[in-house]
Amino acid sequence: MDARFCNNLKLARIECGYTQKEVALKLGVVESCYANWEQGRTEPSIELLRQLGNIFKLDLETLINGDL
Repeated sequence: MDARFCNNLKLARIECGYTQKEVALKLGVVESCYANWEQGRTEPSIELLRQLGNIFKLDLETLINGDL
């Protein structure tokens, strides 16, 4: 997993004022699943990436490769 993506995911969540649990609930996944994405242990599917972009109001290019 790309460290930039993991960092961007965490920063976007914090900037939006969400907890990991809140984002997980919005996505319909368990909190540990979401936490694993931020920690780089696993990665979300394309569909979940799209949903993350919508939740954080970011395009996927920014979420994956940008500097937040």
